Amino acid sequence: MAVQAPPGIELEPLLGFLSDSLELADGIPLEAELIEGGRSNLTYFLRQGSRSWVLRRPPLGHRQPTAHNMRREFDVLRGLSETAVPAPLPLAICEDESVIGAEFYVMEKAEGRILRAPADLEFTPAEARRCSEGLISTLAAIHTADYEAAGLAGLGRPAGYLGRQVERWTGQLDSGIRVSPELREISRRLAASVPEREGAALVHGDYRMDNVMLDPADPGRVTAVLDWEMATVGDPLADLGMLLMYWRRPGERAASDAHAMTMAEGFMERPELIGRYASITGFDVGDLDFFEVLAHFKLAVIVEGIHARDQAGETLGESFAQIESIPASLVETALELADESQVPGLNGRTTR
Repeated sequence: MAVQAPPGIELEPLLGFLSDSLELADGIPLEAELIEGGRSNLTYFLRQGSRSWVLRRPPLGHRQPTAHNMRREFDVLRGLSETAVPAPLPLAICEDESVIGAEFYVMEKAEGRILRAPADLEFTPAEARRCSEGLISTLAAIHTADYEAAGLAGLGRPAGYLGRQVERWTGQLDSGIRVSPELREISRRLAASVPEREGAALVHGDYRMDNVMLDPADPGRVTAVLDWEMATVGDPLADLGMLLMYWRRPGERAASDAHAMTMAEGFMERPELIGRYASITGFDVGDLDFFEVLAHFKLAVIVEGIHARDQAGETLGESFAQIESIPASLVETALELADESQVPGLNGRTTR
């Protein structure tokens, strides 16, 4: 039995596919609910009686050929189950697009609290500090995990990773999204300042506060890291730069609600956050200016793609009000960071 489904889901064929792999009960309807907050891959709660799971599928409409790979995301979660990194357990994958109209996978429903906006925060200053510690310690756990032993060495090619990142996101500028001259200028500066670095780690690709679940009783304990669609093997500072991009403090520009959460009293200042990360991992944290600017550029390009899909009527949910203005704010902050940087090429004054 199935009930009315949200867009992007076909419950009857889904029920048939999952009956064996999840041992679904006969005669109890399968229900689906779109989870608000996602901007890229679509995420749904599935329920049958007292049991529940989470389903992930690509967005509606046009997709880039190499993006939204469900098999890749499923395999990452399966590999993580062999590590100390907290992540949901993947349960079933379907690569037959005829079932619901796209590939998808189903995972366990992790338990915890997701913070998406300042209104979600009810932390004391001490709890905000605990949250800071938990977030950076979990990021360090991702980067120090033995990805080869977990079977994830094939996720990426560490050699040339940063250059390919710049090329990949620069290539998106010609994919039909809005592109300002300032966005192209950031792209030019990044290409002129790619650092030469060695070493590799598992990289989440979009590590931030609203992509983790926290223990409601202890904001310093991350119960699950979510949204592994951009995971790869590469330079771990790409993740640290992304987290710092979101880590805004009082008096600074915040491009969205997600950026404003760490403005609350008690959250660590960025130098302390960086110091804690370096202390745990032992990694060289030089060239962070480059990684922060890259993170701003990457998110601006991603959000422009989401805005393009939203304008084409290919998004689901009601949480897209901020989308249109986010890229300009990110670009402005990125140029300020680049201008203040001592990295040749990034500051626009010299090249390597």
